[in-house]
Amino acid sequence: MAKLDSMVQDFLAQKRIAVVGVSDKRETGCNAAYKNFKDAGYEVYAVNPRLASFQGEACYPDLASLPSKPDAVFILANPSVTDKVVSQCVDLGVKHVWMHCMMGTKPGLAAGMTSVSQSAVDVCKANGIAVIPGSCPNQFLNPDGGHKFMRGMWKLFGFMNVN
Repeated sequence: MAKLDSMVQDFLAQKRIAVVGVSDKRETGCNAAYKNFKDAGYEVYAVNPRLASFQGEACYPDLASLPSKPDAVFILANPSVTDKVVSQCVDLGVKHVWMHCMMGTKPGLAAGMTSVSQSAVDVCKANGIAVIPGSCPNQFLNPDGGHKFMRGMWKLFGFMNVN
């Protein structure tokens, strides 16, 4: 857990964060992460190719369309989207990526509930990008009771280890 905590601190030390996967169709963990980052004073960009705006702010189709290069990118989307976003991170020189997974960081636990793509993790590592392959910023950045509980449970069961 110490390694994950250190990686999370490094990610949260960034100031400009792109949040990939916001939705206007329902409330999601991605929407909550966007709000948490915004409320904590980060410069936050919403990314979803089918939205022009999100919560009254501009929403961008991809990372290349952002007005400024993000320092970090949080992804809550299908793993095939994660692959594309990580490729954009490489092209832009983004050095911090967090791929969401509801069930911590243990590979294979939540195949249908993860944004983690092992090929994208490998691309990050090969290109010097610090990558958090799982878990959720909502468990670390001003977490509500449910996210505190999840973080504690995943830690207890050993699901919060990063290799």
